[in-house]
Amino acid sequence: MPRYEFKEGSSSKFWEITLSGNTFTTRWGRIGTDGQEKTQTFGTPAEAQKEHDKLVREKEKKGYVIEGKGDDDEGGEDDGAEAASNPELEAAILKDPDNVDAYLVYADWLQSQGDPRGELIALQHAASQASGAEATELKKKANALIKKHQSLLYGELVDAVKEEELKAEWHLGFIRSARVGQKDYDSERDIGELTQELLALPSARFIRGLTIGMASFDGENEYGDVISAIAKAGGSKTLQDLFIGDFEYPDDTEISWTHLTDVSSALKVLPNLRTLRLRGGELALGDIDLPELREFTVETGGLPLNAIKSIASAKWPKLEKLEIWFGSDNYGAEGGVEDIQPILDGQGLPNLKHLGLRNSEFTDALAQALPSAAVLPRLEKLDISMGTLTNEGAKALADNAAAFTHLKQLDVSENILEDEGQSLISKAIPHANVGNQREYEEDYRYAAVGE
Repeated sequence: MPRYEFKEGSSSKFWEITLSGNTFTTRWGRIGTDGQEKTQTFGTPAEAQKEHDKLVREKEKKGYVIEGKGDDDEGGEDDGAEAASNPELEAAILKDPDNVDAYLVYADWLQSQGDPRGELIALQHAASQASGAEATELKKKANALIKKHQSLLYGELVDAVKEEELKAEWHLGFIRSARVGQKDYDSERDIGELTQELLALPSARFIRGLTIGMASFDGENEYGDVISAIAKAGGSKTLQDLFIGDFEYPDDTEISWTHLTDVSSALKVLPNLRTLRLRGGELALGDIDLPELREFTVETGGLPLNAIKSIASAKWPKLEKLEIWFGSDNYGAEGGVEDIQPILDGQGLPNLKHLGLRNSEFTDALAQALPSAAVLPRLEKLDISMGTLTNEGAKALADNAAAFTHLKQLDVSENILEDEGQSLISKAIPHANVGNQREYEEDYRYAAVGE
């Protein structure tokens, strides 16, 4: 059982607490004596856990510290603790990942096995219930515990953590979200392998968010191995947020030097995704069937026709935000308004509220089609920024201003509108964002992001 001690002046006291199901036993007294003992029983394990955490916080506020650990102990080498696993209790969490009580029951069992994850769950839960200085102190203790037991918690990935190529956010004793990616040009780490190892890591069994940074600084940035790694790992039943392509552009207009490749194999093993963001070129999506997805974003300088068709025919009935960057035909962009007609018709998009048809070289044609689009009345936000909207397209929007009055936001920024076009839209649709236009050139109309 965890033993806390308080040594100050003439005081030399200990306090111990052992939690088991819906009961806990406390023992306290002067150090060197057997002290006194008391057992309390509660209606449920969750109630016992709550009172347990409350008592621990009270003792810590009074200055009690775990035996052998001072206030300034920020963690060091692992003390030889071993990892434990209970498939039945883990299944309860997987069945309802938002059920805090399931984590607390698991914490009790883990503590009984000497696995520091149990204490980490208790500390992070206590921090989530506290506020101010108390919460800060509890978070500090949790971070110190992670550092102390990093070899156990991260396993063979501890070097990737030290080299900042794996960054993790912890929640209730497990990795809640993580980012993997090479740090700089000197890195030799295989990000595909790192991704697969992360998804197999016991500490990441309840992971919710995954971000992939640079896969390679050597040559072109290619995500094929990462996609294969996610597929080989069998995905994750708990993963809800995926972002592939978290990198800085070489300059503000270059993106297609990165190759997303065919991501369909990864999507097939991630049925519970809520948000999906993809950045790069050479994208293939295959048949999209993501019943829980709420947000989809693809940022590219050249979206091929097959990818457009995949998006237009996708099955994602709960989708609320759809943002597509089409790009330049000089860098592989294909298609036009006729290819996104199912989207304009609102087919399979009953909950869509935010539509972004951005970075397009057919923005004038969009301006002609949007006023009569069946999807428009259900939208709150419409974004056709970063494209090639000219005064001609501006007139089409202004002439049909009534179709856009219900929108909370209409964004036509970063197009190539001249003063006349900006004025037309501003007068007809006052709430439209027309700022930050790019320079208009008669013979050279291009999307904002291409190469």
